[in-house]
Amino acid sequence: MDFENQPLHRQIYARQILAKAGVSADARLFAALAKVPPEQFVGPPPWVYNDFRNYRELASTDPLVLYQDVLVGLDTARGVNNGMPSLHAGALHALGIRDGETVAHLGAGTGYYTAIIAELVGPSGRVIAVEYDEALADKARQNLTGYANVELVRGDATEWPKEDADVIYANFALDHPPAAWIDNLAVSGRALFPLGFPAIDHGRRSGFTRSAGFLMIDRRAKGFGARFLQPVSFVWAEGQQPPLPGRHEGLAEAFRSRRGYQVRSLRWRQPPMGEGEWYGEEDWGLSFEEV
Repeated sequence: MDFENQPLHRQIYARQILAKAGVSADARLFAALAKVPPEQFVGPPPWVYNDFRNYRELASTDPLVLYQDVLVGLDTARGVNNGMPSLHAGALHALGIRDGETVAHLGAGTGYYTAIIAELVGPSGRVIAVEYDEALADKARQNLTGYANVELVRGDATEWPKEDADVIYANFALDHPPAAWIDNLAVSGRALFPLGFPAIDHGRRSGFTRSAGFLMIDRRAKGFGARFLQPVSFVWAEGQQPPLPGRHEGLAEAFRSRRGYQVRSLRWRQPPMGEGEWYGEEDWGLSFEEV
């Protein structure tokens, strides 16, 4: 990827986004950010952005205004946005996506970050992009037509990937790690998703998290490492079954403990082994012990 041939405003955008994400050096991610034009993924103007309280219309139809660290609305009725670029840049840097890898991008929206991932894996790599919402999936399919290494799937992203993937990156929040993600994570693979529980508004579950953290899971020869990268706020997964009794209360207590930074491993398909877990259920848990 040759970022020097990209327009100057894209290079400036990439540098600013990485700086805000706290990434001092990542040439491959810099090149991907500089190459993919965000205006091709957010629809025609007028554009609106979310200031974390309300949606406001950008008072310009110049695509240059999109080259900043801002949440651009995709479906304002449901609060669905294109995602904060610096947040995703930090996440993609942490995942360390390599040339030739297979990546499952779950909750692909209209495909902007899918395109960046496609640049990172290169022509020899593969991206399976899954989006639950039919309208968003249709837009993503149109936006990604130029990427031969991307397969767009409309469906329940908790059921993907169907085969081993080197990287699994989910852009919606859940209260548990789905079996398809952990069982299909290749050795040395990395999975990153927001783990948390939803807010309750007027007695009903909100479409957003009350508390959540970006949880990184990596598969090793003898188990799974795990660590929280940072607190996050994300849209809640759609189409899911009701949670197990006590799960959200247990997660709320775990987040209140402020010990998430001590998580070191994932217990998977094994019974609890006593003390030493930030949160746990019968067949999975997040432990303070190293693998």
